[in-house]
Amino acid sequence: MSVPEPVGTTDEQQPIISAVSRFTVLTVNTHKGFTALNRRFILPELREAVRSVSADVVFLQEVHGTHEHHPQRYLNWPAMPQYEFLADTLWPQFAYGRNAVYPAGDHGNALLSKFQIIRHDNLDVSISGHENRGILHCVLRMPGDGREVHAICVHLGLRESHRTAQLKLLTQRLEELPQDAPVVVAGDFNDWRLRAEALLQPCGLREVFAQLHGKPARSFPARWPALRLDRIYVRNLKASHPQVLAARPWSHLSDHAPLSVEIEL
Repeated sequence: MSVPEPVGTTDEQQPIISAVSRFTVLTVNTHKGFTALNRRFILPELREAVRSVSADVVFLQEVHGTHEHHPQRYLNWPAMPQYEFLADTLWPQFAYGRNAVYPAGDHGNALLSKFQIIRHDNLDVSISGHENRGILHCVLRMPGDGREVHAICVHLGLRESHRTAQLKLLTQRLEELPQDAPVVVAGDFNDWRLRAEALLQPCGLREVFAQLHGKPARSFPARWPALRLDRIYVRNLKASHPQVLAARPWSHLSDHAPLSVEIEL
């Protein structure tokens, strides 16, 4: 069963007191810290690339919580969970949703935030007997007026029937939220046939690239993006300047090209 890890803070946490009206979102499938073909462990380089964007909220998929054998194989394997290593000193708040658990360790989704995470839970959307998947739902308290923003990190299955069932669970969660609640949903939807829109639009979600360009962005494979797998959706928020980070170094750091967008409250 998927369970959330406790919300963490880095040792360098500083109070955030200035009100904000805009913030930047980044979503990236980290491929567990390895290059697309698993030939090289590149998590330290990935951390530097993520830091260079200076996003306020980072949605991560396929991030390791623990692994028993990798620290012996890779000299630069961090002594802490990957999401905490990526958070470093820039994101004082982080949450982890453990999805896949196996003898050697576990991996799942994570959220890094410059804003306070006041609560979170991990919705298990796994299909029995198949790959383990989860939806990490965090509630952020924004500086200043204390407005709450729902940040939902998604990694859906490879089979269309599984994705349909998982999207229905996501829509149920969205229906439980107040109609006027600001919501950002981002991650790896694996939806190359573009079927998610029919389920998500009735919930008020709007995909940020589709709003401006007519279709979600091409993000996979990272070196020659052809498939529109990764998405950023918003509800009760304005989005601008969506970008696909497909150039170097990103094209050599994962099998997915990250997406970023600026959000206005």
